[in-house]
Amino acid sequence: MKIALGQINPIIGDVAGNKAKILDIYSKGVKEGVDLVILPELSVCGYPPQDLIEKKEFREAVYFASVELAKATNDVGLLFGSITEKMEEVGTGIYNSAVLCYDGKIQFVQNKTLLPNYDVFDEVRYFESAKDVSVYNFKNENLGISICEDIWNDADYWKQRRYEKDPVQTLVEKGATVLINISASPYAFGRREERRKMLSVLTETDKMPLTYVCCTGAQTDLIFDGASMCFDSTGKLCLLGKSYGEDFLIFDTKINYEEVTEVEKSFEEEVLAALIFGLREYAAKTGFKKALVGLSGGIDSAIVTYIAVEALGKENVHVVIMPSQYSSEGSVTDSQKLIDVLGISSSNISVQPVFEKVLEMLNPEFNGLPENVAEENLQSRIRGLYLMALSNKHNYLLCTTGNKSEVAVGYATLYGDMCGALGIIADVYKTEVYRICKYINRNEEIIPNEIIEKAPSAELKPNQKDQDSLPPYKILDRILVMYLEEYKELKEIVVEIKDEKLVNDVLNLVDKNEFKRKQAAPALRVTKKAFGYGRRFPIVQNWQRNRL
Repeated sequence: MKIALGQINPIIGDVAGNKAKILDIYSKGVKEGVDLVILPELSVCGYPPQDLIEKKEFREAVYFASVELAKATNDVGLLFGSITEKMEEVGTGIYNSAVLCYDGKIQFVQNKTLLPNYDVFDEVRYFESAKDVSVYNFKNENLGISICEDIWNDADYWKQRRYEKDPVQTLVEKGATVLINISASPYAFGRREERRKMLSVLTETDKMPLTYVCCTGAQTDLIFDGASMCFDSTGKLCLLGKSYGEDFLIFDTKINYEEVTEVEKSFEEEVLAALIFGLREYAAKTGFKKALVGLSGGIDSAIVTYIAVEALGKENVHVVIMPSQYSSEGSVTDSQKLIDVLGISSSNISVQPVFEKVLEMLNPEFNGLPENVAEENLQSRIRGLYLMALSNKHNYLLCTTGNKSEVAVGYATLYGDMCGALGIIADVYKTEVYRICKYINRNEEIIPNEIIEKAPSAELKPNQKDQDSLPPYKILDRILVMYLEEYKELKEIVVEIKDEKLVNDVLNLVDKNEFKRKQAAPALRVTKKAFGYGRRFPIVQNWQRNRL
C-alpha cells in the first residue's frame, strides 16, 4: 500500500484554513498515485482545542468541514483527525476521532480509546473513550487505525503501563495488516528518540508496517516538531519527516528502504531550533511582526535576542538598554557589542530619573525604613513599564528573558522583568543557557564572550551577584531537576547534594513562589515537565513547607 503522510501545521480554530491544507495534501497524494492520504490528530480543528470543544457552534463547524472533506474524495482514501458526536444517555457523546473517507463519503470512524489526563493533556475533560476498536479493510489491506496515545501503551516496551487496555494489540489480534497512528504529540528533548524506540519495538514484535503522522507547528507554549515516522515489519525506521516544519512523505509498504538511524540531534541544536520555531510560530499565529527585548548585558537577554533575530529577522527585532546607577559599564558596552554583531535597532533609556522621582514620592510612605527588596524591585518595574509602553505603542511582541532556574525559585520581579507575552527560555535552566550560547558561538563569536564569562547579576544594588542569594547554578539546577522533573523530595535529594539546609531552602523557594509562576507569561516547552498548565500546584498550601 502507498500511503501519503501530510505533516501539516494547523491553527487551532481555523477550521476553513485547516480544511484547505488537508485538501491540498489530498490533491498532492492523488497526483502521486497513492492509495491513502493520512493527516494528524484533530487536524481539522487544531490541537489542543481545549474549551473550544464546549462550544456547539465550534463542533458543528468541525463536523461540516469533515463532511465537505469527504465529498471531495474519489477512490483514494483520506484519513484525518476530527471531532465526532453521538447522542448517548451517559457522557458527553463527543469523541476524538480518526475519520476515513473515500468515494465522496465518510466510510469509517475510529474513536480514540486512551485519553491522556496528565502533564499538558486534559482529554478526559472533553472526550469519551472509544467503546471498541475495529480494523477496516481498504484496498486489500486491513487497516489498524489508532490515535496518538493509543499507541503509547505497548506491553513489550513499557515496564509500567499507564492503561489496562492496549488498543493497538487489539487491532493486531483482529487481523490488522498495516498500522496507522495519527498524532499530535508535543515535543520535549528526548521525546523523538523515545518515539522511535517504542514504535520500533512495536513493529518488530507485531511484524507489520506502521505509519505515524504527527502535526507540526506551535500552539502558544506547546511545540509540535513533526518528525513523522514510517517503519517496516522488521522494526526498521524507513522514513523520517522534517523537524519543525510541514512535510509530505510517501511510504510504500512493499519497498525495502535504507534505515534511518538518526532522529534527534544534540541537546543544544535541538532546543535552540525548537525555541526559534516556537517564537516564530507564536508571532505568526498571533499577528505580531516585530519583537522587543530588554537587553541587560547578561546572558539570558542576549540569548533571547539572538533567538528573536533567528525567528523574525534582524530588521524585526528592537532592544532597549535601561541602565541605572547600579549598572556596570560592561552591561552597556557588552550589550552594544551584541547589537552591532546582530545588526538590530536599539534604544538606551535610563531608569534612574524615574527611580529617583518615585523614591522621592514614596519617601513619606517608606518612613525612613532601611532599603530592601522594595527599592530593588522598583527599578525592575520601571523597566517593565518602559517595555510595556513601547510594546503598546509599536505593537512589539515583548519577550521575557527569565530562565527556568530563576522562574523556579522566584528570582524575578512580578510586573517587572516578568512583563511580556512569551517566556522564551523559561523552560531552559541557567546551566543549559550557557551550553546553548557556547553552541551558538561554535564557529564565530556572536554572543560576546564577555557576556558569557561575567558573573550573573541583576544589578539592582551595589556589587550584586546572583550567587549572593542563590547557590552556584550547577548545584541549583541539579536540585531543581530532581525536585521538578524527577519528583524527588528532601531526603532523596540530600543523598546526592550532601547539604540538607541548602536543599531545604531551595525547595521552599520553589514552593512559595508558585504565585509568581501563576502570573508568568507562557513558557515555550522543551522539557517533559515545564511550568504552566502541565505542572499544577496550589498557591495556598502547607505541604512540607519549612521541611526542617
